[in-house]
Amino acid sequence: MTKNCFGFAISAAALTMLGVTGCATKNYVKNQTAPIVQHTGQLDNETAENNRQIHDVDDRAQAGIKQAQSSADTANQNAQDAAKAASDANTAANDVAQRADSLDAVIKNIDNYKHVADVSVTFGFDKAVLTADDRTQLDSFAGQLSAAKNYILEVTGGTDSTGSAQYNYDLSNRRADAVVQYLVTKYNIPAHRFYLIGIGKDQEVAPNNTAEGRKKNRRVEVQLLSNAGGESGGQEQPAASAGHAGSPSGQVATTATEQ
Repeated sequence: MTKNCFGFAISAAALTMLGVTGCATKNYVKNQTAPIVQHTGQLDNETAENNRQIHDVDDRAQAGIKQAQSSADTANQNAQDAAKAASDANTAANDVAQRADSLDAVIKNIDNYKHVADVSVTFGFDKAVLTADDRTQLDSFAGQLSAAKNYILEVTGGTDSTGSAQYNYDLSNRRADAVVQYLVTKYNIPAHRFYLIGIGKDQEVAPNNTAEGRKKNRRVEVQLLSNAGGESGGQEQPAASAGHAGSPSGQVATTATEQ
């Protein structure tokens, strides 16, 4: 009986020690692996955050590319619209009136026309845009046209003497165009009434050695000529090219010319 009890006690003690040892081993493993698991979790979180940031950067980059492309498309469209508007304006200016270097070339009975009235408007340096004062003067002049019969309007554009001849021929024509466009648009004057002459700097009305003189030469003169004895129809001829007959052909000047 005593031996059996002793054996049982030994067995129980052994089992107890084995259980303690097993628990100690599990706790040890758990303590050792816990930091690794935690670190792995941190790496996963950092990886996820990096991926999110990468996607954010990519999204912003794509948005920037789209915005830049949109801006470029808009700028290109604006440039095309501006070019078309300039082309349309130039076509309208060329179509609105005949151009001639002398009225003798297009009016078969010019000697029968008499001077009735005139007006002169001036422009700023290298400008071909009407001022408010210019429009007021043209309005006053246009008031005389309703009573005119069989008339034509000789529109002569001029510049001061500074710069190349070719550029000034072009500038003088643009100034004459501005006057014609205003009168046609506001007063519905038929296009065949106008004859444009771009004289550039060829004929000065004041000395060019003073600022006041140069200002007077930067002008457009409009003369109302009436043929009381007959019709005002001119000989139909193709419109002359913009510029003076004496100007070099095929040349384009790109620099400002007046001061």
